[in-house]
Amino acid sequence: MELDIQCEEMSPSRWTELLTTMKSCKTIRLDDCNLSSSNCKDLSSIINTNPSLTELKLNNNELGDAGVEYLCKGLLMPSCSLQKLWLQNCNLTSASCETLRSVLSAQPSLTELHVGDNKLGTAGVKVLCQGIMNPSCKLQKLQLEYCELTADIVEPLNAALQSKPTLKELSLSNNTLGDTAVKQLCRGLVEASCNVELLHLENCGITSDSCLDISAVLSNKSSLMDLSVGDNKIGDAGLGLLCQGLLHPNCKIQKLWLWDCDLTSASCKDLSRLISTKETLAEISLIDNNLRDSGMEMLCQALKDPRSKLQELWVRECGLTTACCKAVSSALSMNKHLKVLHMGENKLGDAGVELLCEGLLHPNCNIQSLWLGNCDLTAACCATLATVMATKQCLTELDLSYNPLDDEGIRKICEALRNPSCNVQQLILYDILWSSEVDDELRALEDSKPEVKIIS
Repeated sequence: MELDIQCEEMSPSRWTELLTTMKSCKTIRLDDCNLSSSNCKDLSSIINTNPSLTELKLNNNELGDAGVEYLCKGLLMPSCSLQKLWLQNCNLTSASCETLRSVLSAQPSLTELHVGDNKLGTAGVKVLCQGIMNPSCKLQKLQLEYCELTADIVEPLNAALQSKPTLKELSLSNNTLGDTAVKQLCRGLVEASCNVELLHLENCGITSDSCLDISAVLSNKSSLMDLSVGDNKIGDAGLGLLCQGLLHPNCKIQKLWLWDCDLTSASCKDLSRLISTKETLAEISLIDNNLRDSGMEMLCQALKDPRSKLQELWVRECGLTTACCKAVSSALSMNKHLKVLHMGENKLGDAGVELLCEGLLHPNCNIQSLWLGNCDLTAACCATLATVMATKQCLTELDLSYNPLDDEGIRKICEALRNPSCNVQQLILYDILWSSEVDDELRALEDSKPEVKIIS
């Protein structure tokens, strides 16, 4: 049984009612439910008496250090079988880390710990690392985003990595590490016996100086499949260094996030080579980089390569215009693998989308999710978009937000949704003005096709 409740104020009667249900739940998720330390007393009892409970998610609640202390009493019981614990943004400080260290040292069932968005600080996480180094600890995933960590955390982290071959996922995003610390971390990862699969270092103060060290991790750890270095100023030079590791035969990267990395069209030569030759690469995010039409055209050439197996391409806010849409359309008509295309916040215009639709309508195209929010679209392109919606049964998600489609455009989209051949299940229409009559049509459409979700 699973209990999944979000954003609900818990009255005493409602809480009492839920406690009965929790006694037999395998998963309990209570994010944003205004819980406090007093609720943790009850949850501790549930952890102790419900051996089937394997996942507890309590994000965005004011539990505080006192609440975690109560929880850990249950977690330390021999009857506890909890595997996944989520305590993101729960108003915790370094004081909670000693209690959590005890759990890590004594509870081998715990494989995931998510404590991001808490002011644990470097001192607190050093204590957590002591728990991770305990032979009884079998932790596989550690999430420490927004924990106010500094460069001093790397030495104890490296020691933990060296002693814990089970640790596969490490997220340190949004901490002030800097190049020196990231280089040190990468050297530790290369030397450690761990088989890291996920490494997230977004907004960590990284520049091109760290990229050769990250590249070494990529070329030495064939286990690494998910790398995110978004929101770091690595630039074209840094990307070139990263690609040395990404293109290495040992590298088996599947997901690569490079959003807001100060990349320009000059990086697209390396990126194109990566997309066309790295058959493991399934997802790449280049959001908020100044690639421009010339860069996008190079990426499209790579998508046409038979070796490319890319499934998701995110190029939102990349300085694109109508001029690149013919190249994108050509790529769509030749690439059978691409499923998700995010092109929002680019000035594609109606003419650009008309060109895109030519590729979308091609039998080879298998796009499932298409995002065109804030692309300067009007009602003029909606008839063609409606044809795509009614024709391509693979298309299940469409975002047209922040475009002045007006009543005329929305009515054409609604007409497509009514078509029995249309398989769109999620239509996103944020910040579009339409009349009350059209609003009634949208609501009626949702009633007649409950499988369709219209988000506005």
